[in-house]
Amino acid sequence: MTLEILTSDTLTPLRHGFFTRRGGTSSGVFDGLNCGYGSSDQSNCVTINRHRVASAMDVEPDLLINFHQVHSSDVIKVNGPRSGTPPKADAAVTATPGIALSVLTADCQPVLFADHDAQVIGAAHAGWKGALNGVLEATIDAMEELGASRNNINAVIGPTISQRSYEVGPEFFEMFMSEDPEHSRFFAGGNGDRMQFDLPSFGLHRLRDAGVGTAEWTGHCTYADSSRFFSYRRSVHANQADYGRLISSIRL
Repeated sequence: MTLEILTSDTLTPLRHGFFTRRGGTSSGVFDGLNCGYGSSDQSNCVTINRHRVASAMDVEPDLLINFHQVHSSDVIKVNGPRSGTPPKADAAVTATPGIALSVLTADCQPVLFADHDAQVIGAAHAGWKGALNGVLEATIDAMEELGASRNNINAVIGPTISQRSYEVGPEFFEMFMSEDPEHSRFFAGGNGDRMQFDLPSFGLHRLRDAGVGTAEWTGHCTYADSSRFFSYRRSVHANQADYGRLISSIRL
């Protein structure tokens, strides 16, 4: 099956894509393009899948850069291929042509950044914790250190869990309220004491508040579309032992 790659006009003409699960070699709960070595999928299948992504991004596999995601606000600067154990971080930036930055997600926000004039790009993994802790702002700051201007940065949030599918408890709500009472606008009432959290709207708010030129979401919900996207939360609700990881990537 051919790879399915979602793109954004605001990031074009840079090569980029939010890859769906279609077109991979994995099977079972990982059926399709699982790119996560952290899953219990067969490692050779993950390797083949990642090589297919590298080919689509027109880079050698060692230039499809990833990192060990830990829900932090840490950002790495990349200027060449990396070997060995990936560093712990949740975002990367580069001004070096030929490098494809990538992030893995399965409900969290994959965010791709580009300053076309400065030729600086970034990629961030932004779940609720990373977004709340400032990973998006840290990515923008790191891009500026490489010569980008924040008002020239285009930021696009890819497939992520939508508010309709993201039920949270009162302790989650109170944690956000303790940071800023204005965060209440990202919650809607649910069943009983449960609430529905709007992760992509929160991400867009953080990006726009940081002063980027444009910020948008592709509008795809990972939970709602099992044929195209992996979802951690959906796998939990289905009592599955594990789940696949989607990949999103951008290169100069």
